[in-house]
Parts: sequence; structure tokens; C-alpha cells
Amino acid sequence: MATSKWIILTLLLLISSPVFSQQYQIPAESYTLSESGAWCWFADPRALYHKSSEGHFERTWVGYIDPRGNIKALQHDHLTGFSEEVLVRSWFQPDDHNNPTFLVLPDERVMILYSRHTDEACFYYRISKQAGDITSLGPEKKIITNHNTTYPSAFLMSDDPEHIYLAWRGLNWHPTLAKLSLPDENDEVVITEGPWQLVSYPGRSSRPYAKYNTNGKDQIMMTYTTTHPDNQEVNYVYYSSIDINTLQLKDINGRVIQDITEAPHPIKADSSYLQKYPAMVVDPSPARNWIWQVVPDSNGKPVIATVRISADKTQHDYYRAWWDGEKWQNTFLANAGGHFHQSPHIELCYSGGMTIHPEHPELIYASVPISGTHGEVYEIIEYRCNAEGQVTTRAITENSRENNVRPYFIKGSNEATGTLTWMHGQYFDWIVSRDRPQGYPTAIYANRPLQQAKPQSANIKTSHLQDFPHSLKRRQKNRDFKLQMQVTTNPGAPETLLLATNAFSYGIDAKGRPWLKVGDTVYPSNNIAGTSDQWKHESRSTNGKWYPPVLHEQFDLSISYQNGVLTTHINGLIDQRTVVPGLKLREIEVSNTALKFQLL
Repeated sequence: MATSKWIILTLLLLISSPVFSQQYQIPAESYTLSESGAWCWFADPRALYHKSSEGHFERTWVGYIDPRGNIKALQHDHLTGFSEEVLVRSWFQPDDHNNPTFLVLPDERVMILYSRHTDEACFYYRISKQAGDITSLGPEKKIITNHNTTYPSAFLMSDDPEHIYLAWRGLNWHPTLAKLSLPDENDEVVITEGPWQLVSYPGRSSRPYAKYNTNGKDQIMMTYTTTHPDNQEVNYVYYSSIDINTLQLKDINGRVIQDITEAPHPIKADSSYLQKYPAMVVDPSPARNWIWQVVPDSNGKPVIATVRISADKTQHDYYRAWWDGEKWQNTFLANAGGHFHQSPHIELCYSGGMTIHPEHPELIYASVPISGTHGEVYEIIEYRCNAEGQVTTRAITENSRENNVRPYFIKGSNEATGTLTWMHGQYFDWIVSRDRPQGYPTAIYANRPLQQAKPQSANIKTSHLQDFPHSLKRRQKNRDFKLQMQVTTNPGAPETLLLATNAFSYGIDAKGRPWLKVGDTVYPSNNIAGTSDQWKHESRSTNGKWYPPVLHEQFDLSISYQNGVLTTHINGLIDQRTVVPGLKLREIEVSNTALKFQLL
């Protein structure tokens, strides 16, 4: 194996070193969760809170994808106050439709699902090895489908605890549902029944868009449109539910509309359909309607966030829809301007976005253009709706330098754990390409500090040894350690041994995949030490091609050992975490390096 030309190595010896979470406040009530990340609004839950049944953990997970094709997730521990950011998958299609979604399995392990945007017949997933801990993800696996996949939303239902129900945009580009097995002993998951196309709308460019939720027991809630609002000026909003016990599509009154196993239900956006299925149509207004979320109220009835877009796509108006017991009501909330992003000729139906408080659906948080210190910027505003349809407002962000868009409220156990999140920054396109190579250079913000933990740096005694011999030998007794190095490699010949010690070795294989070896056991990374930057040189499309990864010429590597767990970070993201008790680091060998080390 070739060795890297230059490695700067730092050795920290830690003895139960405490960590702390420093808060970096941005504008009013805004905190950075990740400096680079984005999401679409149709794959959910893009973030999730869970408190274990035995009280062993209480955590929030937030998922996103960055413009370099890294699917990432933040794990925040509410019991310790610490956060860690995980590299779920590197070198993925750099498209914000591909943000990950979460499901807590019956054994409380966490399943993370993601897919490419429309051009592959499979879903990808990883499952945590430990309950509630996504820093310990198992290998990437696939769920094979028979059509394209986008926007996974997975649910567990108490009436059928032996299956996962997965909804997505799939068959003929329409809302699709399938019943999946629970993971077997090898964490394999397969489709056991379905998939079923739920509704149908004729036309070559027909794409009904759907959002899902559940009552957790027997009903999957679904709100959807006739098609994409770009495709036609009159675009209805509908609501149905799927009874998982009978596999029937029903309206809000429980009227059976269709057996989903026999055929999809045909929808239309005209007066004849409205007359025949009045309870199915949430909003028949003559506008380019779109949807943002559906949440059950305290009676289990849906509350829906919608937007009406003018024929010329320049005016977006936000509405809150709900069922009053006899008919659908639509309450106007605010004018949302036009499209929020910086590219003037694409995606004119992209509003700033809305989210509903999952426990208080009278509250909706929306992104609207506001004139402030830095000109007109999209800010997050809270809208409170009473039973009479009156609306009051409260600013969540103000005087921001850049836009705050696509909010998402994460349900918590109380107000102290519920969290409002959103994207912050400029936005040029949903995909990275040579046309718009910046793509979606946004950060992820929140209204509370879920910050990354940082090692305490006080009381460190430092020693520096330049051009130290290639082998370092020292005696050590059961002490935790942390190695930090900045690695420069040759992308044309990536195979290299980066580090050899008496306890483990670490390197990169010929395809650019990192590996860790302890004894005779090799632990390959799920990821590539590289990016999807090749997309910057390709045409804008979802063509099903996997472009070759652009391997890192330089990256930051950290290897730490604490409490019998060996963890590797690449560019600050957790890549591998492996339980290997009893390591004692006595010898480090690195070729062609300058070595620095620090001792506590």
C-alpha cells in the first residue's frame, strides 16, 4: 500500500474528559444545527423526537443533505445536552429531494430511509445497532421496489405491529403504499404486500403530490393534489385515509371510496367530482394549489397547511384547512410573495413553506417575505388560529440577513423538547449541476440550541515535535485517547495505509472507502472519502446515473477511543463507531509525517 504524502497528527490523551455544548446565537431565537444542509418538504419525518419506554434515552434526530451529496443527521441527547453529527451516506445524488427520514422500530433502534429522486427502483436504509443511537449505524441496505422512488414516509401502526407501512411517490408517479416486514436477524427488510397505487389522474405529466400522517393505530392520513401546480391552473386539494385493517380508501366521514388492492381511485379537478365526492375535496379553488403538511387535531381530524398560487405563479397565499363537522373550511393566513429562491426562471411554485405544530395544530409557522434591516427577507412567523377563524401573529425570526424557509416543527414531550427547525440562507436549485453548481447552500437552524458537543480544552499541556521519527513508542495504561490528523492523499491512487498502531490500523482502499482493522477483523466504512461534486459538470437531470465520486485530496480525520468504543470522524462527521473493549495504545507508526501531540 502507498502512504499519504503528508499527515499532521495530534494525539490527545483523555481521562474521562468532559464535553460541553456552546451556544452560537444567530438572529432572534435562531441557532445553527448544521452549517450545510437542506431538505424538501415531502419526505417525512425529516426530524423526529423519541423518549425510550424505559427512560434510558431521550433524543431528537434531524436529517438533511448537503450540496456535496452527504446525507447527514444530527443526534441531540436531551439528557446530557450533547449533540453529534453523523455521516449517514456520502457520495449520494446531490438533490434536496433525497433528505433522510426516520422511524423508531419496536426494539427502539432507529431506521433511516432515503432514496434518489425518481430514478431508481429502490430505497436505501441503515439501522442503528443500539437503541436510540444513530451514531452506531449498521451497513447500508436496500428495499427493492418495482417503480421509481421518492419521498419515503414510514409508519408503525398498533393494529398491525408486525409490519412497517411505507408511503412514497412511486407507481406511475402517484401516491403509493406498501406493507413491509420488520427487520430480520440480518436487518433485511422486504415488501410483503403491495405496492398499491392509491389514486390516479390521467395525463402524461400527472403527478399528484401527497403528504401523510397517522393516528398511530389503524388510519394513515393522506392529503394530496391533482398534480404538480406547474402543470395546470386548477389543482384541487384532497383528503383521504387508508384503513390498514381493510385496505380501503375512505373519506373524512368514513365512507368507503375504493379498495386499494383492486385499483387506484380516479380523481378529477372539476365540478362533477366535487359533486360526487364533496368530503374528499379540501380546496376546490381555481388556483395552483399545493400542500405542506397534515396533522391530526385532538379529535383525530386533519388540519392541513395549503398554499394557493396564482395562474401566473407570482402570488402565493397560505391557508389553514380543517373539517368543521360538515364541510371543509379554509382560513387565510398570509400572502407569501412568490418563489423564495434566487433563480428567477425555475420552480416558480416554490413557496417559503409552512409547518403545523403537531400538538397544537391551531399554530402554524410560515415563511413570508418581511421588510427588515437587510431588505426584504423571508422570516418565520407564527400564526395562531382560533375556532372562529381569527388569526394572530408572532415573529419567530426578524431582521435576518438571509432567508428562513421550509420550517418543520419536531414534536417533543413538552415545550422544552419540541423544536422548530428550518433552512437558512440562499437557494439556487434543488439539484447540483453545471447550470447552478451552488445548488442549495443553506444551513439548518432551530429556535433552541441543539448544538454539537465540543471537547473541553482547558488545562491542556502541549508538546510539539516536528519531523518526529516515523515510529512513536510509549507506555500507556488504560487511557482513552484521541488522534487528529489532516490527511492529503492522491485521488488517482487512493489506496493507502494512513495509520498503524499496536491496537488498530486505519486506511483507505482502492475505491476510496475508509477501513478500520482491529486484530484480524476489518470494519469497512459505509462511505467514500469523497463527494458528489462530479454533478457540477453534468446537465441538470435525474437520469439514474451514478457519477464517479470526487475523492478528497485533503480531509480532517479524527480517531477517538472512549469507554471501549472506537470512533472515526471525517471532516467532523461520525463515520464509524465500533465497540472494541480493552484497547491500549502504545505504538503509533506513520510514514512521511510531521508529528505533533498534546498531553493533558
